[in-house]
Amino acid sequence: MSEHRVWKYSDNVNTDVIFPGRYTYTVSHDPLELAKHALEDLDPQFAGQVQRGDVILAGRNWGNGSSREQAVTCLIASGVRAVIASSFARIYYRNAINSGLLLIECPAIVPHLQTGDVITLDIENATLTCAAGTFEFPRLPESVQGIVEAGGLIEYLKASYKAE
Repeated sequence: MSEHRVWKYSDNVNTDVIFPGRYTYTVSHDPLELAKHALEDLDPQFAGQVQRGDVILAGRNWGNGSSREQAVTCLIASGVRAVIASSFARIYYRNAINSGLLLIECPAIVPHLQTGDVITLDIENATLTCAAGTFEFPRLPESVQGIVEAGGLIEYLKASYKAE
């Protein structure tokens, strides 16, 4: 179990807002450089104030739009521990898992939190706890949890081959 500070956003936050499209081909692909632009058009304070271990809380359809991988990479490099949302766009979900970003679908908790609140995340028991109570979320499949814990699909596969 671990405590995390919340950054709350609305429904339909697309990849062009998570990582502004104007930087896709102009900013270095260095993750720390990408992190400087995370959510800057939606929340100009985010990149300068996010702390390692913070979580993003959002409504429906987080990450819709293009398959821009920088929209995942910039959050990981910013230190975001997880994105908790009512739902995710499928391509963003897959990109996030492949890169090792923890995504949790838990629509019941969304109305109970605001930016700056603190939650406790218990992956083992698949619960989120805040002042309003404890909320369950669907357990991650073992393979997905392994990929996230390894830091992404490539690291997961490397570890799998070493184990053989």
